Order: sequence, then C-alpha cells, then structure tokens
Amino acid sequence: SEPVEKTPKVCAQKESITDYSNIAFMGSNVISGSATAVVICTGDRTLFGSMASAIAGEAVETSFTKGVNAVSWVLIRFMLVMVPLVFFINGITKGDWLDAFLFGISVAVGLTPEMLPMIVTTCLAKGAVSMSKKQTIVKNLNSIQNFGAIDILCTDKTGTLTQDKVVLEYHLNVNGEDDTRVLRHAYLNSYFQTGYKNLMDLAIIHRTEEEEAADPKLLDLSENYVKVDEIPFDFARRRLTTVVQDKKGKTQMVTKGAVEEMLSICSFAECDGTVQPLTEEVRGRILKTVDELNDKGFRVLAIAQKSNPSPVGAFGIKDECEMVLIGYLAFLDPPKESTADAIRALKAHGVTTKILTGDNDKVTRTICKQVGLEVRNMLLGSDLDHMTDDQLAKAVETTEVFAKLTPDQKARVVS
Repeated sequence: SEPVEKTPKVCAQKESITDYSNIAFMGSNVISGSATAVVICTGDRTLFGSMASAIAGEAVETSFTKGVNAVSWVLIRFMLVMVPLVFFINGITKGDWLDAFLFGISVAVGLTPEMLPMIVTTCLAKGAVSMSKKQTIVKNLNSIQNFGAIDILCTDKTGTLTQDKVVLEYHLNVNGEDDTRVLRHAYLNSYFQTGYKNLMDLAIIHRTEEEEAADPKLLDLSENYVKVDEIPFDFARRRLTTVVQDKKGKTQMVTKGAVEEMLSICSFAECDGTVQPLTEEVRGRILKTVDELNDKGFRVLAIAQKSNPSPVGAFGIKDECEMVLIGYLAFLDPPKESTADAIRALKAHGVTTKILTGDNDKVTRTICKQVGLEVRNMLLGSDLDHMTDDQLAKAVETTEVFAKLTPDQKARVVS
C-alpha cells in the first residue's frame, strides 16, 4: 500500500526476490521519478507471468467430484460383477439365453440411479441460492460442498481482515499525549503539498475533517493559510516540507518524515508547553515511545516546525535545520468491524483460521490481537525458504500466522 524506492545500486543477496531494490517488476506502477532499465525477463518468465501461468493451470478436483466419482465406480463394479452372474445363472437354470440377456441388462439399468444427477444438481443449486442471500456468488456449483467441508481457512490480512486503508490512530506530542496542535501542523503539511498524496497524507486530512466539529482550532485551516513554498519528499531525506503563511503574515515551515531523519534536523523539542533543547535524555524518551508504537504495529512519522525560515527564492533544504519537534503521528490499517465476530463464528463451527500475509510480523501480531486471534506460533517467509515440504507440512499444522510471505510461498503453504 506504500510506494517502494528503486535504485540502480548493486544489492547484497536477499532472502526473497521481491526484497531487491534494484529490480523493477512487471505489473508495477511508477509513481514518480525516471530510470533507464535493462529487461531481463519477459512474458511468462517474469515473476508476474509465472503467477499467471500457475493460476491458468488445470483446476484442482473438488472433494464433491471425488465423492461422486467414488460412488459411480462402486456402481460400475457392482454391474461388472452382478450382470454376468445374473446372465449365466438365469441362462443355465431356464435355458432361454435371450431372456437371460435381457434380464441381465434390466439389472444393469436398475443399478443405475437415474435421478442421482438431478437430485445432486438440485441440492447444489439450493446451496448457491442460500449463498446468494449472503451476497456470495458461486461460479462453480461443485465448490459448494467443498465450502461446507472446510476445517481450515487460510486468509490474507490486508483488505480481508483489515479495511485496507491507512488510518491515523494517534497524534501525540513529545510526552506521548493526544494533542490537536500536532494534528493541525500535520494537516498544513499534507494538505498544501502538491506532490503525490500517499495514504498517510489522505489519512491526516480525513482525520482533521472528522475532528473539525469538536475542535474550533481545526476549522478552515485550508482557508486561513496560504502555501508559500515546499520541498517535495525524496528517499534521500525521507521527509516533506511545506512553508505556509497565516492571515497575520506569520510564516511557518512544517516538516514531517521518518523519525530518525527528523531527529537529525531538530535541535529543540516542545515539552509541557515550552520549547526545550533536544537533549540525549529527551531523544531517548522519544525513541522509546516510537519503539513501543512500532512494536504494536504502528507506522510512525515525526512532525516538526520552525517559524520565519528564509524567504521565497532563498528557501531550500538548508533551512531544514534547528527545527522544533512537536510530536508524532501513528498510523495503522485497522481491522474491519465484522472480523472478530467472523473468526469467533468460524471457531464455533470447528474451522481453524490461519493468516497468510505479506505484511511484517509486528503489524500482523497487533491485528491478530485486535481480532481475538491467538498467535502461539509464527513463521516468516525467510523461515519457509529453509524448510523442506515435509518439514513445512508438519509446521503448518501448529502455526496460525505466516508473515512476510511472497505469493508463491502463500500457495506453497495452502497446498
């Protein structure tokens, strides 16, 4: 859900091909920047193509089809034994071989359940109608029986358990308390920047609009300020700066970005309503709070401001110094409201839920805790690479959550 930087530098060996920052994959969308690339694979030989080839393979036989085939073979075996037996016994005892032959055929017909296909199709169609009332479309009727026979459900996390949209959960000051001022500065930064508004920018704007009614300080920020200048985000600085001016003529520079990079340009921190020098003790406290949020699965950005930077024309990256850190923003892709109930219902019906996600383990742990899923055991994609199929077959039985998986690894776990 977030843009990924690609660079032409030679990479050290990675555990997964998708971790390489010098490979651009077929099927990707370029958001910004430009590059000269060397094509190393085309069509089915690309990662994207190999997935498409795997999906286009022959469909796996459903357990329903296997069951019907098994019943059919039992009936055919009965016929192969019964028809010759009846034919010979009848022919020998009565001496009329034509009559015996016709009687043998009638036995074969009698063993054939003429109504079976109709009864089976009717039952499956009834199942499809029931599913349609729950807003579920069934393309293949035979899959209905498979659906009812589930004892393990493997599900993705993003967009399935979660809403697949980044939400601003907390806007905290340096002391770790909720602070509207932090949200106001974040809005000025996200709203007035003209570059690509990522999911976190949209989350900040949405949260501010939600809280406008409750807090008059957040009202009409877009009308009370005008943008003077900006320094767009880049992956070297890992921060974004906007310069805004209010109606009184006060110019203010607002910067948000990754915590480590923000601390490198801040000399002060706003604690308890006063601006204090950013000492090692304060820095340590900030990093501890950020680590705690990261451990809970939150993505954290820091926000800082500075009054009266250089005027337009003279303003530049050199002004990103001696700033005042005012707080941080914590983002999360929250679970859907229906997720916890769905997992409880599945458990009540004897279905074990397993999570297979490409997301990292910390975020996954947090979401699982929120939806009431106990994480007794967790395997990462890198662990799977060092396992044989036999070892994995044993491990999947006792593991509920798999994180940092590639699509191929997800398919391997399921199979």
